[in-house]
Amino acid sequence: MIRLVILICICTIGTVNAQNMRKLTTEEKQVIINKGTEAPGSGKYNKLDASGQYHCKQCDAPLYNSTDKFASECGWPSFDDEIKGAVKRVTDADGSRVEIICAKCNGHLGHIFTGEQFTEKNTRHCVNSISLLFKEATNNTESAIFAGGCFWGVEHLLNKQEGVQSAISGYIGGSVVAPSYEEVCTKKSGHAEAVKVIFDPTKISYETLAKLFFEIHDPTQEGGQGPDIGPQYRSEVFYNSPEQKETIEKLIAILQSKGYNVVTKVTPATDFFDAENYHQNYYNRKGTEPYCHIYKKKF
Repeated sequence: MIRLVILICICTIGTVNAQNMRKLTTEEKQVIINKGTEAPGSGKYNKLDASGQYHCKQCDAPLYNSTDKFASECGWPSFDDEIKGAVKRVTDADGSRVEIICAKCNGHLGHIFTGEQFTEKNTRHCVNSISLLFKEATNNTESAIFAGGCFWGVEHLLNKQEGVQSAISGYIGGSVVAPSYEEVCTKKSGHAEAVKVIFDPTKISYETLAKLFFEIHDPTQEGGQGPDIGPQYRSEVFYNSPEQKETIEKLIAILQSKGYNVVTKVTPATDFFDAENYHQNYYNRKGTEPYCHIYKKKF
């Protein structure tokens, strides 16, 4: 109940910070702000075939992965899926089509169509190139999994770091396969709310991410985080390699030498299950900041 009350208060006042918005050209404004459409075949991403991620041109929020892009020959970039929670659907002004907009800044992207049988997902996000910014992926990526209270705040703060390609909220460490949020909330499934981070180790190290994890939550609080109480909000690191385990144990030892009574568990990673769409990119979509994850320098 405490959590619900706090969230209601925060979410009603959030707005996207204009300082974090890219200054648009006249042509970009015509599409992104005024809901125009670029000429078919004219966009630079229409036939682009490269590995990476497509971000919102206006606010830089990640929207689409290149693995979901396909050739539809319609004249605009086509995707059969979006990054969870990144895109909103609204009825178009003409009442007959469904517009897609960036969930973070409401910038116009294009329209969504179903039933065309282009792919197995039977969905086509028809997106204006001018609404997008492509970021090429590197082949050298690693993953890290951290649990430190409500996954919204952990995801939000880790995802801001240079070198992080994606941060996904999900569940890990329990006995139920592909649990729902409701099942996790019963405190019987054994899962922790956690975040899976995909990062480029040439740009940011696992140790840097792990240090930040310890500095954005309270590793001394047992059985919860802030007002969020329950085993699903426990502090735990799920390591993917002996090197990650060694790094976490080293950092915990440093914190203990500084007087912190660390209760963070260190556990081998098991199956990670993505959380529901409405949990992804929560604070980006709401335009607010975490209420129980605040940075405090500890190292």
